[in-house]
This record gives sequence, structure tokens and C-alpha cells, in this order.
Amino acid sequence: MAHKDYIARGRNPKKAPEPEKRSLPWVRILVTFALVFGFGYFLWSINNKAEAPAHKKANVPKAQVDPLPDAPKEEWEFIKTLPEYSVEVEVEEREASDKRYLMQCGSFRKQNQAEELKARIAFQGFEAQVRPSEGSSGRWYRVIIGPYESKRLAEKQRHTLQRAKINGCKIWLWNL
Repeated sequence: MAHKDYIARGRNPKKAPEPEKRSLPWVRILVTFALVFGFGYFLWSINNKAEAPAHKKANVPKAQVDPLPDAPKEEWEFIKTLPEYSVEVEVEEREASDKRYLMQCGSFRKQNQAEELKARIAFQGFEAQVRPSEGSSGRWYRVIIGPYESKRLAEKQRHTLQRAKINGCKIWLWNL
């Protein structure tokens, strides 16, 4: 195949069309100038033609003006009566529950994984236990905290553990 000399061939002889030369928009310039001139004339024509405000007082000597009376002293009753009030609230006594709760935070096949979770819980200030249990699928190591006298206390500690990124703790009735 013969080599073609693309360099010697040069560029395309067609020239790009020149953009049209626009003339100045004389109509727009004249309209804008007329509006600005008209607005200026309007402002000049209304200058100093405003009426005096109707609410201004007539020139009255200061001696004839009645002075304002003294402001009345305010007395607040609640400052004196509020300390005398007391509010009584009736709260029903709850019977002490005989149920105890535990919190299980994990169940592992390997004891070292359970010990690792126990250590993470200990860093939060709680004492966890690792208890082995036999199931139908083999031996499991459960990480539990408790017993708790109320479910509210268990919930409080579970939220503390959740803030420390220890999730998945479940609260159960104590059955051990």
C-alpha cells in the first residue's frame, strides 16, 4: 500500500463563516434613556411638595403642657401567694415483682469469642459471666449479665451497652 503524505496536503481550504456584525440596538438605548430621564424629571418635580404631617402638635409653650402622672406601682400577688401553695400527687404503689431478669449479649461456639465480649462489657463497668450450655446442636458459650430486680434497670444497662456499640443484648426472665 502506498504511503500518503498527509502533511503536504495541507488543511481544508474551506473557511469558517464569519459571524454577522450586529449593529447597536439604537431603539433599546433610546427607550432606556427616555425612561431614566422621565424618572429623574418625576423625582425633581415632586421635590419639597410633601404636606406636613397631620399629627404634629401646634407650637404650644412647654409651661402649658400637662405633665404625665406617675406610673402606678404594680403589685404581683403570686409572689406572696405562690410559696403557700403545695401540690399533692397520688402515686399508686407498685408491688415488688418476684421476677428476676438477665441480659444475654451473645452466644458463641468458641469460648475465646465469648471471653472477648465479656472483656468489652467489662470496659463499660458491668460484670458479665460466660456460661456453657449444651444444646441439640452442641456446646454453646453464653455471655450473660444479671440478675436484675427490675426490667427497667436491665433496659438502662442495655442502652449503655448500645452506646458502646455492643448490640444484640436481649432481656429474658432468669431461668438458670
